[in-house]
Amino acid sequence: MSDIKERLDKVRVLIQKSDFLEGKGLSNEVNIRIFCYDPEDEMIVRHFVNQLETDQSLECHLKVYNLYKTFLAICDDMDITDAIPDMEEADGSAYLLQELNFSIGNRQFVEKIQYAPHEQGDVLMLTGVGEVFPFIRMHALLEALQPYFSDIPVLVMYPGEFDGHHLKLFNRLKPNDYYRAFDRIE
Repeated sequence: MSDIKERLDKVRVLIQKSDFLEGKGLSNEVNIRIFCYDPEDEMIVRHFVNQLETDQSLECHLKVYNLYKTFLAICDDMDITDAIPDMEEADGSAYLLQELNFSIGNRQFVEKIQYAPHEQGDVLMLTGVGEVFPFIRMHALLEALQPYFSDIPVLVMYPGEFDGHHLKLFNRLKPNDYYRAFDRIE
């Protein structure tokens, strides 16, 4: 496997290619790509994404959504952010997780991420997958996002493994089925 920085350089090239931006070569599948990396490389990937966000020379319109920041924004909108620590202390982490999963689902994430109109050359990049765990599962979120982002490519920066059929967060957790994305970054 190539070095993480070399692989990230390939991502920079890929997101600017017209075939990627137009979803060509995917056999009419959805244009969702998953860039897998070792969780130990998280800080390198974050630095790379920060550089991309400020790169004025990109030949695409990068729309980066950190899922953890999105989760916090949803909590702020629901006016529950300040109550979360007290709730965890009073009722425990398991109960807090259950209540947050009941209150915040894929629909809220889709509503926060969705924007219009999509323009030719847009690329939706999702980050913060590891940070937002266990509040959201990537396979379920991608299913929910598909109807809203079928016209632009989606690139998920994923700290774990994807074998074309299963997502395995942190290279450790029980894999979740997801077969619609591509793990090729060429």
